[in-house]
Amino acid sequence: MKKFEKIVTWIQEEVRSGRKVSGEKLPSEQELSEQFQVSRQTVRRALEELVKENIVESRRGSGSYICEEAGSILGNIERKRSDHEEKRIAVMLTYIDTYIFPIIVREIEKKVTRAGGILQIAMTDNSVAKERMHLEEFLRTRRIDGLIAEPVKSGLPNPNLDLYQKLQKSGIPVLFVNSFYENLTIPHVSLDDEKAGYIATKHLLECGHTRIAGIFKADDGQGRMRYAGYTKALMEHSHKIKNRQILWIDSEDIREMELVSERILKRLNGCTACVCYNDEIASKLIQILQSADLQVPDQISVIGIDNSGLARFSEVPITSVNNPANEIGKCAAQIILDKIDKNMEMYSAEFAPELVMRNSVKLYNEVM
Repeated sequence: MKKFEKIVTWIQEEVRSGRKVSGEKLPSEQELSEQFQVSRQTVRRALEELVKENIVESRRGSGSYICEEAGSILGNIERKRSDHEEKRIAVMLTYIDTYIFPIIVREIEKKVTRAGGILQIAMTDNSVAKERMHLEEFLRTRRIDGLIAEPVKSGLPNPNLDLYQKLQKSGIPVLFVNSFYENLTIPHVSLDDEKAGYIATKHLLECGHTRIAGIFKADDGQGRMRYAGYTKALMEHSHKIKNRQILWIDSEDIREMELVSERILKRLNGCTACVCYNDEIASKLIQILQSADLQVPDQISVIGIDNSGLARFSEVPITSVNNPANEIGKCAAQIILDKIDKNMEMYSAEFAPELVMRNSVKLYNEVM
């Protein structure tokens, strides 16, 4: 390898790895000369080559900078494939084998396979550290053509946002599923979570309940949105928002809800119904209520969101707001495939929720 080619290769790799991004200024000619132990003329030759490739742009009186399209250009070169080579799409979810996630993965896998691609599965366990590990691996290896990701704890500040941006700038399309990070301009496919919370609360109001508690997830964006729907429905019916009737819990709390049962029962004291963030919480709440000799729905009504298997097969079948996981999976796969195969612009899609009535909610006059 010629001396100038070593500099070219180094800068290209810095861009591919995400260590240098579009708009970032390169070291000066003198600094590069000292770093690689070559003459400044050799450095200029390397920069000239990179300018021809649209990887670097030279700004008079300022220096050399990484071009806006550099990541995309290098990404496309890296991933150029023969007609028989398969495209690889990564799906990174918080959980893979529980709740509604297997449905989402199955539908994505069907579409990707039919389009001649293969699926790479990654699981974060809703851990910021694991999310970062996977994102760094995607950036390092450049072996994926697209990423469908469920954000980790999207209701909290996240230190990994820069890695998502680096993936985008490197030419790898990213699409969020189930939720999204508000600080990133990345499209998402999800349920209309605010409307889901609204529909659940409105149903209880229409059944005559006025003292309606709420249990929401604090560390996910869906929790905030479903809470927003809950408050909107109450305010439309001229009911005050009472903080003592609202409980915020996080991912760890959900796993061991029985350990905070006393706090939950205290918040629900005096209430005739409860809106739950999802079916998992609703199912565990019913167990806690029954352990306290409170019958569902005779003494307190419970409603969930997602219409999962937990709602259908609960000891008391749970009224729930449907989350069309199969349609979300299909839509996410189609958007990312259209981007990869046709360079079509990606977009966000939010699915309208629908109420599925079962046995966990009763009319208030029947409750009394």
